[in-house]
Amino acid sequence: MELDLNPVTRITTGAIGPPGKRIFYLQARKDDQLVTLIVEKQQVQTLAIGLERFLGDLAERNPELPASSGDYKREEMVLEEPLEPKFRVGQIGLGYDEASDRVVLVARELPDETQESEVVRFWCSRSQLRAMCQWGLEVAGQGRPICGNCGEPKDPEGHFCPKSNGHKI
Repeated sequence: MELDLNPVTRITTGAIGPPGKRIFYLQARKDDQLVTLIVEKQQVQTLAIGLERFLGDLAERNPELPASSGDYKREEMVLEEPLEPKFRVGQIGLGYDEASDRVVLVARELPDETQESEVVRFWCSRSQLRAMCQWGLEVAGQGRPICGNCGEPKDPEGHFCPKSNGHKI
């Protein structure tokens, strides 16, 4: 199955659950059609970094394009119910359509040997996607605190730090 939301009226990321056990989502709406996908925290973070590079290259090639904003309102970025994910994302890609000045975010299902992967394309303004990525970085940063010794996330029940010879801290 292939699905195009062109253009999206809203796009966001979010996470549900306690730190360390959160499930991350990518969600977009086009009119009355709501599409929710499961993503990994790292995919959200990598997408944000990749988008900034992508938009920087785009601005270099097209200096006449107006600047895009990453501003957002928290209340507009919250995930919508019902959370009924279509699939878990395996690959994310970006493209650009110069005629419409839209960025396309392509999400491909994690491959399964028994069936063909599903694909969803979200057509967004540069500002919509930048705001989603900025919000995504904020959400990803709300997870577990990082251990100052080893740089790994600490669990609420304690942390076995390899740099402290496995002692729980």
